[in-house]
Amino acid sequence: MEEMFAPSMLYEFGIWYLVFLFSLTLHEGAHALAARLGGDDTAYLGGQVTLNPLPHIQREPLGTVLLPIASFFFAGWMMGWASTPYDPHWARRHPRRQAAMSAAGPAGNLLIAAAGFAALSLLLGAGTFVVPHVDGLSISHLVEPNASYGPGSLMHPLAMGLSIALSLNVLLFLFNLLPLPPLDGSGVLHGLFPDSLGRGIDALRANPMMGMLGLLMAWQVFDYIFYPVFRVVLRLLYAQGS
Repeated sequence: MEEMFAPSMLYEFGIWYLVFLFSLTLHEGAHALAARLGGDDTAYLGGQVTLNPLPHIQREPLGTVLLPIASFFFAGWMMGWASTPYDPHWARRHPRRQAAMSAAGPAGNLLIAAAGFAALSLLLGAGTFVVPHVDGLSISHLVEPNASYGPGSLMHPLAMGLSIALSLNVLLFLFNLLPLPPLDGSGVLHGLFPDSLGRGIDALRANPMMGMLGLLMAWQVFDYIFYPVFRVVLRLLYAQGS
């Protein structure tokens, strides 16, 4: 228990939560903005077309506060969720717009991942960051400052924050695009093929248990998708520091 609340653990938790909350907020804000641009003001009227995390926390306190804290201290990384309301009648009338709304959230995560990759590549190429020893490599420790930066340097939290931003947002992008309800990928398929796959997805969504089953299935297959993709990302990233 003492190790759980050690200063180093709390320091890492603070960086993790800031990146996690920003990533989740941008994801949901992108959904809300895409819906409004497509003609549905439901989320906009709820105050969710914003990068302010408070409206998203107020809507889903369990997924944005309690579960991320618990998962970090018991698993070493954060998981959680938020949600964006939309008008289902609007979605049925405009399936392509629904597909765009569903894709907008993962696209926001891809944007963060690309920005993190670009920043890390630049700093690796400049020699500011170096590749850590393989034994110390983790999703929150993809790089570290070179030896000239002391323990108190701001380069240390920057290295951790950018590492988490890249790792977490690649994960969120890929996971949310899996075509299983209730994930965003199912919404994209529903909007693109409303008269075929969309009917099957509607049938699955009508049963609340299918949402839980969809998440369980997604976790079962996700390792086979994430790790090969992430290895490619790391090879491209570390080529900048060689």
